[in-house]
Amino acid sequence: MKTAVKTTYAMLRHEVRLMASLVLWAARRTSGTGGPGVRFGYAKGQGAMMSGFAFMCAVETVAMSVLLRNWPAVERVALVLDVYTVLMVVGLHAASVVHPHLLTADALHVRSGVRVEQRIPLDSVKSVRGDTRYLHDKAAVAELDLPVGSQTSVTLELAEPVTHVSLLGRRREVSVVRFHADDATGLVRALNRALTQVRTAPSPSPDRPGSAVPAAARPVEEGSRPRSAL
Repeated sequence: MKTAVKTTYAMLRHEVRLMASLVLWAARRTSGTGGPGVRFGYAKGQGAMMSGFAFMCAVETVAMSVLLRNWPAVERVALVLDVYTVLMVVGLHAASVVHPHLLTADALHVRSGVRVEQRIPLDSVKSVRGDTRYLHDKAAVAELDLPVGSQTSVTLELAEPVTHVSLLGRRREVSVVRFHADDATGLVRALNRALTQVRTAPSPSPDRPGSAVPAAARPVEEGSRPRSAL
């Protein structure tokens, strides 16, 4: 019973966040979660596919209205469900647009809409590389794959594992993270610069705790926000 309640709560929270993403998308804004940093979009690769899904749902809505026109009560129920389905499909795309990956001074936030928000501290990253893969097999236990259109374009190898919490609360340790970015080359370049700053930053003097903050700890200016149209 307790598990069922947690699952229901997680799904409702996910749907509410999808609706909030629709509002942000309509306002042409990105989520402020994570603070200042450089944002990298990943939604362009799924735009055509999600448009196709939304169109098919809209066609089904019209068809069901015609087929059920002699049963008004049933037609109204079907109409509500169909419209809600269209909103969910559009919301999935909107969530990917308004929740891009975020690189801050101390971490990379890897996202997949509102389903995944994985914070990876920069000092846990062993290596990063552009690595285009088309994924069809289930990921290994210690790997986190976040494909867009069955494709990932960036691979992170971690010096120490991080804990990934799924949408339904399942926890596991991952040491390899694969995800997609529209500008994979730019993300890899920016992340390597940030890693260099973290690894070469001088340690604060023990007798001067109030010394100047190193460059790696200064907030990165927010980059251009992604724009995508369904």
